[in-house]
Amino acid sequence: MGVNEFLQSSQEQSRPWVETPLRESYALSQAAGCRIFLKLETLQPSGSFKSRGIGHYLVKRVEELPAHINNPHIFCSSGGNAGLAAVHASRTLGVACTVVVPLTVKQLMVTKIKAAGAYEVLQHGDAWADADKYMREELMPQAGEAAIYAPPFDHPDIWAGNSSIMYEIATQMPDSPADAIICSVGGGGLLNGIAMALDDLRLSDSTTVVGVETAGAESLAAAVRAGQLVTLPRITSQATSLGCARVTQLTLDTAQRQNFKGVVLPDAEAAMGCWRLADDERIMVELACGVNVALCYDGRLEKALGRKVRPDEKIVIVLCGGSNVTVNMLSEWRKEYAYLEEPVVRKEDAKVQDLPEEVPEIPRRAPVHRQWNEEVLQLEAKL
Repeated sequence: MGVNEFLQSSQEQSRPWVETPLRESYALSQAAGCRIFLKLETLQPSGSFKSRGIGHYLVKRVEELPAHINNPHIFCSSGGNAGLAAVHASRTLGVACTVVVPLTVKQLMVTKIKAAGAYEVLQHGDAWADADKYMREELMPQAGEAAIYAPPFDHPDIWAGNSSIMYEIATQMPDSPADAIICSVGGGGLLNGIAMALDDLRLSDSTTVVGVETAGAESLAAAVRAGQLVTLPRITSQATSLGCARVTQLTLDTAQRQNFKGVVLPDAEAAMGCWRLADDERIMVELACGVNVALCYDGRLEKALGRKVRPDEKIVIVLCGGSNVTVNMLSEWRKEYAYLEEPVVRKEDAKVQDLPEEVPEIPRRAPVHRQWNEEVLQLEAKL
């Protein structure tokens, strides 16, 4: 999604996603030692950024349907949030939607997907790949031509929809671009979209991207270490929304660029990020999102960046959202990981994934901040 497509989509009233606020957090800024901004994807119709990518993808698929198909049916396999986004998008588009999730997904998410208006919610297999295979091979053939497959992250149209986050940030932060963007990495759809938009906005040289994973779901970190895509034998992290055993090729390519930093934190750190965000900002997020917030505390951000931060530095955390959280879950995490209430920074708490020794040279244009300001002003004028 380039600037022109972003401008066009921003005028559409029936799109399945909304523009979200970018808010500076005083509490997190104090903790991190720099200016922290929160991109509130928690306010999307589905409660997560997935509304952007899945919504954009499904709008295109419905538009492309042959005229003789009058009863299309969306099928989405998911760890939870993509399925919820697909259901919300299907309601906007007036199309039925069936969601298949693995058996590891909690009943809380299954109930939320049903309540959102899903035609049917089924559970199958121990991992997303099992649920996806069952859906494509057993369920979709029954719908014939009417079936619309909605992948949770691995499609250019999904990445394009996710890229709209960065175009919004550009209009919301017009004076100068962010020094860094922090986002979670599961299959890589969000990271891919952010990287695509940074390239389009000519900010890849000046804005660092920090991709955060949880231990036990670190498929990107494993791929970076191996220098090629790898498949994790199983997912052991409690952050099930990040439970993708294999990232996309574009995600690995992005992680091998010089403006990328990769971080892997344990579930305990992710849980700490969740309850501290609830304390400091009164915002509830699940583990897959809380892991980003954890970087703000106890020097983890400087470890991730590999340098000291400046007080005037602007860093955006994409609060990707997610619905797999309740007040009781926050309370249980706080009890289980009480030792992090007064954390001691340990070397193993945050592991910055080093890039391979030889990184492919990627041609880039030098950032021109004056041109950036002019382009953003033109973008704002058109909105």
